Amino acid sequence: MSDYDVLYTPWKIKNLEIKNRIVMTSMGGTSIFGWMEPHHFDKEAANFLLERAKGGAGLILPGIAPIRNLIGGGWLYKANGAFKKLKPFMEEFHKTGAKMFVQLTAGFGRSMAVTPLMEKCVTNKALGFLAKPFIDVDRLTASCSELPNRWSDRTPSRPLTIKEIQDMVDGFAKTALKCKEAGVDGVEIHAVHEGYLLDQFTLKYCNHRTDEYGGSLENRYRFATDIVKAIKKLCGEDYPVSLRYSVVSYTKGFRSGALPGEKYTEVGRDREESILAAQLLEKAGYDMLNCDNGTYDAWYWAHPPVYMPRSCNLEDCEFIRKHVNIPVVAAGKMEWSKGSKAIMEGKIDGFGAARPFLADAEWPNKLKEGKIKDIRPCIYCHNGCFTCAKWEGSANEQPLSDTAGMSRCAVNAETMQTKKHHIKKAPYSKSVAIIGGGIGGMECARVLALRGHKPVIYEKSDVLGGVYIQASNFSFKQEDKELLEWYRRQMEELHVEVRYKHEITDITALPEEEVIVATGAKPRKINIKGLDNGIEAIDFLKGHEVGHRVIIVGGGLTGCEIALQLQLEGKEPVIVEAKNDLVAVPGICLANTSYLREYFALHKVEVHLNSSVKEIEKGKVIISHEGKDEVLEGDDVIVSLGYVPAPISAPGAQLVGDCLKVGNLRHVIWRAYEAAMAI
Repeated sequence: MSDYDVLYTPWKIKNLEIKNRIVMTSMGGTSIFGWMEPHHFDKEAANFLLERAKGGAGLILPGIAPIRNLIGGGWLYKANGAFKKLKPFMEEFHKTGAKMFVQLTAGFGRSMAVTPLMEKCVTNKALGFLAKPFIDVDRLTASCSELPNRWSDRTPSRPLTIKEIQDMVDGFAKTALKCKEAGVDGVEIHAVHEGYLLDQFTLKYCNHRTDEYGGSLENRYRFATDIVKAIKKLCGEDYPVSLRYSVVSYTKGFRSGALPGEKYTEVGRDREESILAAQLLEKAGYDMLNCDNGTYDAWYWAHPPVYMPRSCNLEDCEFIRKHVNIPVVAAGKMEWSKGSKAIMEGKIDGFGAARPFLADAEWPNKLKEGKIKDIRPCIYCHNGCFTCAKWEGSANEQPLSDTAGMSRCAVNAETMQTKKHHIKKAPYSKSVAIIGGGIGGMECARVLALRGHKPVIYEKSDVLGGVYIQASNFSFKQEDKELLEWYRRQMEELHVEVRYKHEITDITALPEEEVIVATGAKPRKINIKGLDNGIEAIDFLKGHEVGHRVIIVGGGLTGCEIALQLQLEGKEPVIVEAKNDLVAVPGICLANTSYLREYFALHKVEVHLNSSVKEIEKGKVIISHEGKDEVLEGDDVIVSLGYVPAPISAPGAQLVGDCLKVGNLRHVIWRAYEAAMAI
């Protein structure tokens, strides 16, 4: 008997039986009706959902479907063509034995991820007028009350009118009926959760209304209860309706969250209110609570980055289960062992997971079969699935292609982009030399082998992994270590030849027909007096011992993660950063960076922003801030100034990974995949 057998037992939501306890929870970008575009039946999302159903999930929840288009504003229930195509898809989907609920959302309110273009539509009235038929920022950001936007001071929310609220309630009911008629097993209402629009109505720090949708607990939750009542009236009492629900807000105020274990005053929903709210929502007609925690102001609870504890929301989900008579699903970096134990003990009913399904569609089947080492792990990086970035003075700084393409995956190039990335057998087999056995080199070898080529890795050391060995050398990066082991196992399973202790300097001497160079990067050197007196970040991660007070030259993600590791070890890190924010980089999710900023503030980590380094001495750094010099003293200095490509001379060869262009793991893996597909 497996420790995880309980995950594969049936259960019921209302009268609907689900074959197992594994629930794929929703992710932006996987909506069956498309994302950031007019409503339609989205074939890429449909393929994604079907593959996850085949992979063993019991209940599938696609990404949020706005009841009104984000672009254009049309009502979803009027998209007859999409529902017509949904019906035959559901017939095919049900052959897997899985069930599917469509997740419907009222929208984002003050949490709407405002981009610089949307800011311009607000500040430039002429542009806003021209754009309104396509992007109505006023409607997209409207909330329960006049509120500051999470991302931008230039786009405050206005209060929704009662008619607008009632029109949305009607839209939910009509859309749910369309889903039922198309064969969808149920709907999930999004959300009294994560500080989205419906949640903003429930939260006292947001809702300042004096009408029937504000004030008392019953009034603040009225929007959410009106919705389920309208759905049940139109679709029947038996049609299952789930609610995405945050048990506790963990919020201190606008743009300010509470970290695990922090003592704070809750401005949102605490446990005491959550009991009353959950019971009210159950009485109104909701048949399941799909639970986690947090708001966009405390985003690291609902989107836990690598730094958050595993199973971070489980205890609160178990707590709320004691106070309701409907099933509760727990989500948020869930561990198989803890989730299984909680289900076995009746503390929760379903095991919720989202991003692991991006990394590996078949993990439920692999887990059931005991093939744990074959599961490609999610590393909770947010590099592909949710890259919404913000820093001091910025709006939502990310490319439009990332906004439109969420729910892709850094470690799996095929996720949600199968038109571009899919394994295609080579017309004939070639021998391919790969110079460098890091993640980029191993991804090239993996894809080449799957296509029928014969890759040979030339690695100058005696172990595969390259710089990723050091990059994963943090106490909080267990999943990164697991990914490294997964790649090494793939090399064994695919019988990839690896020639260790082979440093290649001249590719013309290689016998292979094709060459790929994946030699990585080297530390950036800038003109700072005494730079060599510092310890390179990579050397620290290799195990270089440091004293108690350590000055880190260079913030950014690597510098901040080193500071976090040192603080966890009981040391005293000091960060010196030239920019006006610790992580002022597009593409690094706010859930990650807000955790780091708030962690350092809570633990009083010394941070010097807008500070240039003039000189480094042994255990001493001279910095300049606003024209004044200051001397920082410590036991050691770590230099974390980034990296530059370090390719070897290789005319005619393909370059992949950091030796082509320094980037994050997503860039490395995707470029490696594409290079291997080009041969």
